[in-house]
Amino acid sequence: ILAYRKQLKNAEGDYAGITLGDIVLYAVSRTLLNHPDLNANMLDDSSIRRFKHVNLGVAVDTPRGLMVPTLMNANLKSLNDISAEAKKLATDAQAGTINPDLLKGGTFTITNLGTMGIESFTPVINPPQTGILGVNTLETRVKNVNGEMKMYQAMTLSLTFDHRALDGAPAARFLQELCKNLENFTMLLIK
Repeated sequence: ILAYRKQLKNAEGDYAGITLGDIVLYAVSRTLLNHPDLNANMLDDSSIRRFKHVNLGVAVDTPRGLMVPTLMNANLKSLNDISAEAKKLATDAQAGTINPDLLKGGTFTITNLGTMGIESFTPVINPPQTGILGVNTLETRVKNVNGEMKMYQAMTLSLTFDHRALDGAPAARFLQELCKNLENFTMLLIK
């Protein structure tokens, strides 16, 4: 995603404003479709309501505290549309002018503390949702490639999920697929 983001920055038009966070929103909106227990709400009677579309809650720090506006039907939107709408929701939330109807209806939430340099954190689920994804900062790591040490950029993700809805292995499969989709992002765009 870093190479793709660099291409976008150098492109003409509206693409230069697309962030790594927007790319994560897009990838999550597509990946969740294969993991219905995370794109769900836990109801009062302990049953699970699964959703056909992904309504992404986007955590926003505001002067009045955390607000979570919802990017409705994110799985149907282009990367450019997700980017523009997420920025508008955040701006309106921070200004205190957001429509209250846009603060409900989420099926899954994403919170990003990576821009603040946070390496790892435990996001708190936004009830009645069954999961929330935390996006952490980029870190430089080292790996062995054919006997030679190479530096690379890595971004970790923190998933909190409701064990009443799913167990650890299915949650890990979501993270596995999401990482694969982020690592092969241009392939995800053509699906």
